[in-house]
This record gives sequence, structure tokens and C-alpha cells, in this order.
Amino acid sequence: MKLEALPWLILFLPLLAAGIITLFTLRNKAVSAALSIGAIVTGFVLTLIFIKVNGFAGSETALNWLSIGNLNVDFGLKLDALSLMMLLIVTGVGSAIHIYSYGYMHEDPAFSRFFACLSLFTFSMLGIVLSNSFLQMFIFWELVGVSSYLLIGFWFEKASAADACKKAFLTNRIGDFGFMLGILMIFTVAGSLNFSSIKDQLVANPTLLGGTATLAGLLIFCGGMGKSAQFPLHVWLPDAMEGPTPVSALIHAATMVAAGVYMLCRVFFIFTPDALTAISWIGGFTALLAALIAVQQNDIKRILAYSTLSQLGYMVMGVGLAAPEAGMFHLTTHAFFKALLFLGAGSLIHAMHHEQDIWKMGALRKKMPVTYWTFMVGTLALAGVWPLSGFFSKDAILAAAHHHSLPLFILAVGVAGLTTFYMFRLVFVTFFGEAKSHDVDHAHESPGVMVWPLRILAVLSIIAGVIGIEGLFSEALKPGGEHPHGVLAQLIYPFQHAPVAACSGLAAFAVGLFAAWKLYANAKSDPLPAKLGGLSRAMANRFYFDELYEATVIRLHDLISTISDWIDRWIVEGFCLGLVRGGTDLTGRALRLAQTGNLQTYAFLFVLGVAVLLWFVLGK
Repeated sequence: MKLEALPWLILFLPLLAAGIITLFTLRNKAVSAALSIGAIVTGFVLTLIFIKVNGFAGSETALNWLSIGNLNVDFGLKLDALSLMMLLIVTGVGSAIHIYSYGYMHEDPAFSRFFACLSLFTFSMLGIVLSNSFLQMFIFWELVGVSSYLLIGFWFEKASAADACKKAFLTNRIGDFGFMLGILMIFTVAGSLNFSSIKDQLVANPTLLGGTATLAGLLIFCGGMGKSAQFPLHVWLPDAMEGPTPVSALIHAATMVAAGVYMLCRVFFIFTPDALTAISWIGGFTALLAALIAVQQNDIKRILAYSTLSQLGYMVMGVGLAAPEAGMFHLTTHAFFKALLFLGAGSLIHAMHHEQDIWKMGALRKKMPVTYWTFMVGTLALAGVWPLSGFFSKDAILAAAHHHSLPLFILAVGVAGLTTFYMFRLVFVTFFGEAKSHDVDHAHESPGVMVWPLRILAVLSIIAGVIGIEGLFSEALKPGGEHPHGVLAQLIYPFQHAPVAACSGLAAFAVGLFAAWKLYANAKSDPLPAKLGGLSRAMANRFYFDELYEATVIRLHDLISTISDWIDRWIVEGFCLGLVRGGTDLTGRALRLAQTGNLQTYAFLFVLGVAVLLWFVLGK
């Protein structure tokens, strides 16, 4: 097999698996799982082989897809450090989630359908990663929307799941509409949708987009706002928890929500300074808002969902601070420890007979030791403890904020403290203290097919910060920049390069840990509602964004729909079409009267017609 064929095989293997499962093996669980897991694990292995042989050197391959007149559309794959690292993340973390799913979903009656949807989602995400043009990316972008709709609403018989998948789908369509407008604006000016071609044109002529440059960039960002759930399109992500826990891990860790950040880094060259400023503040505000909401959530998956929202805000803020390499670095490490946390939460939920309220858990540390220790690793990495991976990637963003914007730096440090607080609140309530329900007495460690992915992800969460990922992204996005080489150099680099940012992050961790220990170490109920009052209720109710949208946007939408329906029913159809329809009917009825079947009548009408015609002609 030629090396050039490997990326095509990696892309289409999951689609082939999804097709075969859907058409032939829905009744055979073992074969369906083997096809789906085999496709993504093979993709991971082939990715390693391709990188081993070819390295991370940039290349592009394309086939002519569509030709209409002067319009030629290629279907191509862009293979550089950015896409290849993302390929490793999607196939690597995805493989762990697929294997875990075999144990978690084994008793589900729709087991095979789940793996078919999982493979379709994987194909769609790989398509985004490998796309070399806006058109191709947009097609796969929408395919990700469809497949995530199927996965979030997998248990569609539950009303909450059906509502959640519709909410996710419709919210993303709002962002995607802006994304599409931005793509059209760029195509109108540049005459191309290929990323390399647009970048070359902008390098040759920086004013190519003229006065529309900032607007075009912000419209492109709208797509990222939807997929990566940035304010004000953040409301769909927590409700997406209605899907099975492996879906939460796949969507909220390494894949769908990361697509927005990846897209921003892929097309970073189009953003003007004004657009980047707006992006950085939207990301920072989202990080703070989600962290505050997470503080008062009691559903373990919702806590992790809002944590994901907050970390996505960090990544977007990093891109907006002109540090896309820091955003991608945090995206990579976050994929490891957040997938670990979601799968750990799934292990707890599985042991607790699908109970998700942390206040009905407790004392699970000794009953589930593997889950506890791996979950603790994920928590420490997320909180940014040195020398775990989250410390290095979060420090890169804090350093960028300290260099570019003091207000955003202060905000980011505050969010770091909140992250530690709500995560250790979860840990203390879930794993320590007394058992808070009878289900705890019957809890036991999950089977090996579920805990081995936890161990692997825990190792990656520990080492990912010092294995050269940051340098790889730096070379890809900012060639020639400074970055450390060697494990030891990387371990101490943050304290040499940006000591204020590094020490501030560690100080935020210490403050957050102390506050969580003080309030929740032996708590039997949450003490914060009594201390914070109305603020606690607002955080628990997600600052009433859903209610606000219900009272404004949705009500306005319903009003416009009602008016449009009335206009369509009574003016367009009732009057305009009715006039045509009624006039045609009356004319037909009148003409029907002339059809008597009498030859003398027809002769009379013929002569009368000739006379009228002669009068019109000769009378003038």
C-alpha cells in the first residue's frame, strides 16, 4: 500500500464500518462492536505509521470532485502538524472511548445502532480535521452536527434526550449560518475556498479583504461559537449530557467541541486584531460564566460539562490573544484528562445504578480504587498542578494573557481557582465522607474493559505536557518561535519563561483547594446556598439563560412564526392564490356553458367571433 493512501483509509474506514453495521450487522452485537472499534483503532495505528514514515512535514493531496464551467472543486486532505496531531487525538482518545463503550453499553438493546452512530461521528470529525478548504470543512461540519444529534438523542424515548438533541442541533445551526456567510464573503473576495490559496493571497496582499476583514473573521468565528459552545450559544452543551456517558466523553473531550477551536487555529491568518480582541473576551467571559455555574451543579456529568465549557473558553481566549499554539496545546491535554474524567464519571454512574447526583454518593474511594485514583489524576491535571499536563497548557494561556491583557490575566487566574474549587467539591463529596445512599453499599469497581482506558488516559494526562506537543504546535503555527527541548527543560520552562503566570496558577490552585476542603471535606449537604443566597440559586439555575431565551428569542421567534403563518394562510394563499384559483374556476365554469353540443350554437358563436374580430381590425 502506498503511503499516500493511508490518510484516505483513515478517513473512510469509520464510514465503511457505519455503513456495514447499519445495513448488515444490527442484530449482531459482537460484530458491530468489532467493526466500529477495529475501524478507529486501525486508523490510530495507520496514523502512527504515517507520522513515523513521513513525519509532521506539511503536504496536501487532492482529487477533482466537481467541475462546472470555470468552477473546479477539489476533495483534498491537508496533512501538516496541526491536522496530524488532531488526527492522533481523535483516533487515540476515540479508540479508548470506543473500547470503554463496549463495556458501558453492553446491555443496551440498541447496542449496534450506538456503534454505527459512533463510527459516523468519527468519520465526520476526521473529515473536519483533514479538510483543505472551507467548502469541504463546512460539509463535514454539518455531518458532525447530524451525527451528534443522533448520539445526544440516542435514548430518544426519553423526552429530555429528544429535547436536548434538538436544542444542540438548532443552536449550532445559528452559529453555522454565520459561518456560511463568512465563507461566502471570503470566497467573493478571494475567489477560492482552499486554505493555502487564501493564506498565500493574504500574505501577498494583506488588505485583500478590505473593510470586511473584521466582519468576515467574526462571522467565521460564529461557527466556532456554536461548535465550541461559546457565549451566547453555550446553552446546548450541558443539556447534551442526556446522551450516554461515552458520548459525553467523545463530544465534550476530544472531538466535537474541539472542532471550533481547531477551525480557529486552522484559519488563524484571516483574523484581524479587532476580531481577535472580540474573540479573546468572548472566550474569557465564557470561561468565567461556566466556572461559576459549575460551582452549584449537583449532577456529576453537568459539573464536567460546565468544566468543559470553561476550558473551551480558555482555549478560545488563547487564540484571541494571538497564541493559537497555546489554545491547541490546551485542547490536546484537555482531551486526555477530560475524557478521563467523563469516563471516570461513567464508571461511578455504572456502579451507582445510573445515579448521577453527587449528594447521593460518598465514600466510594475504597470501593472503586482504580476509578478514584485515575479520577484524581484527571482532577489534578484539570486544576493545573505541576508537573501534570494541565499545568503546562494552562500556563501557556496564562502567560499569553499576562503579556497581552492584564484584565484577561486576572480573569483567567480567577477561573483557575474556581476550577480547583468545583472539581475538589466533586471529589470530596463523591469519594470521601459518609455513604449518602444505599446504592453506595452495593457499588463495586467497573470491569477491566472500562478501567483500562482510564489507566491509559491517566498516564497521558500526566506526561502530555512534557513530550513535545507544545513545541510541535509552536513550529506549526508560529515557526521560529522559542520553545524548550527535552523533558527537564520543559518541566522548568514555565517558571523561567513566565514566572508570574506559573506562580499565579499554582496560587489559584492552593486557594481553590483550601476553600473546597474547608467547605466540603466532611459535608453531608451543600453549605453554599445558605451562605450565598440568591447568587447560589442563580448559579444552580445557570443564571436563567434558558428562561431568558424562552422569554425573548423563542417568544419573538414564535410571534414571527405566527404572523408569517397568518400572512401565508390568509394573504398569500387565501387572497392572492385564492384570486387566481377562484378566477380560473369561474372562467372554466363560464366556458363550460358554451359547450352545448349543438352544431347551430357553435356555428353562431363562430360567426359572432369572426364579426368581433373584423370589427376590431377594420374598425381602426
